[in-house]
Amino acid sequence: MTKEQLIRELQEKGMTEMLELIEDAETGHLQELELVESIGLVYGRELNEALLNVLKELGVTLIYVTEEDE
Repeated sequence: MTKEQLIRELQEKGMTEMLELIEDAETGHLQELELVESIGLVYGRELNEALLNVLKELGVTLIYVTEEDE
């Protein structure tokens, strides 16, 4: 899924918070993101992988934590 396709799908689903993450990554305001790998950011494996890939392409470092760490 391209970045444009991902943005369109997020817009259609009303996922403004995820769109803001992409915008913050584009402007350099988001450099690191902590998340629990087993949970991800959004529901749906394909959409979640696409979002994480776009964030990585934009230079965001993903830091995976365990559920016990949180």
